[in-house]
Amino acid sequence: MAEHRPDWLSKSLAGSVLGFTLAIAFAGLIAVAGPGGLEARNKYQFVMWLVAPIWLGVASLVFLFRSGRAAFLWLGGANLLAFGGLYLCRRLLH
Repeated sequence: MAEHRPDWLSKSLAGSVLGFTLAIAFAGLIAVAGPGGLEARNKYQFVMWLVAPIWLGVASLVFLFRSGRAAFLWLGGANLLAFGGLYLCRRLLH
């Protein structure tokens, strides 16, 4: 029988909250660093619809972490890197 892990709630919370912010950061990176930068007005719809698959992907893969604490730490670090990259892209490309 499979081992019961009591940290599914913390993993779900990490995937829901930090997964959403990570999806927003990745979509922002694609919007800023993608072809045409922010001036290309025809890619707003694509970037908007890109958030959901990224978010759902992160939210489903979060259960592969060993613990909820590890999920928060890794996703928090990924958020810092993604938003840091977004900040650098906006500063360098504009």
